[in-house]
Amino acid sequence: MQLNLTRPICFFDLETTGMNVANDRIVEISVLKVHPEGKEEKFTWRVNPTIPIPAETTAIHGIKDEDVADKPTFKELAAEIYKLIKDSDLAGYNSNRFDIPLLAEEMLRADVDFDMKNRHAVDVQTIFHKMEQRTLEAAFKFYCNQELTNAHSAEADTIATYEVLKAQLDRYEELENNMKNLADFSARKKLADFAGFISFNKNDEEIFSFGKHRGKKVDDVLDQEPGYFGWIQNADFPLYTKKVLTAIKLRKLNTKI
Repeated sequence: MQLNLTRPICFFDLETTGMNVANDRIVEISVLKVHPEGKEEKFTWRVNPTIPIPAETTAIHGIKDEDVADKPTFKELAAEIYKLIKDSDLAGYNSNRFDIPLLAEEMLRADVDFDMKNRHAVDVQTIFHKMEQRTLEAAFKFYCNQELTNAHSAEADTIATYEVLKAQLDRYEELENNMKNLADFSARKKLADFAGFISFNKNDEEIFSFGKHRGKKVDDVLDQEPGYFGWIQNADFPLYTKKVLTAIKLRKLNTKI
């Protein structure tokens, strides 16, 4: 089944120095851009992360420090990559919890004002886990009856993710072939930031999802404990979380004027 698109969608996958969204860096990014008329474009970049790649991470994706020493940094690539994806919905495998948050961090470090407003994020892993509870390799075998060779290569994983989503649409009649419904179905919960530190309650009000203020409205905490804002801004939270919190604070100030 072909995707029912009203705008392009970019399937993408990252290979990184580790799993910490706030501190780790991209070493490879692959993007498969699918257009509504069916045209497909593939792009892959190796990236100098500017920090060492741990041996245990190299053991997974095979990329060593010397493989990327002469490659451009993400800051040098950011404008080109953003131009490619800025008009598109995004999709990936575990992308809502890892790839999109880490991509947002890299974009913000490069002074690109990245956000996901007015576009959708489809997480193929979440659809798979809700339906079958398996890994990407198993998903590719289960849905496409193919072996995923060269797994943990960004390009191989990206293409496999695209093929799995199309096969999921063929298999499950209850999945609607449009990006909004796929994004809603693949969302674990409604988040205000990517990393899950700020989410929404049943009234669509921002609440903290961690720590001593878990479940409390952000507006109320900022009123009752103004120093909490400064603590988050100076602590090791993702840049996008800090951006969202700043926007909420500015919105509060504007409503008081």
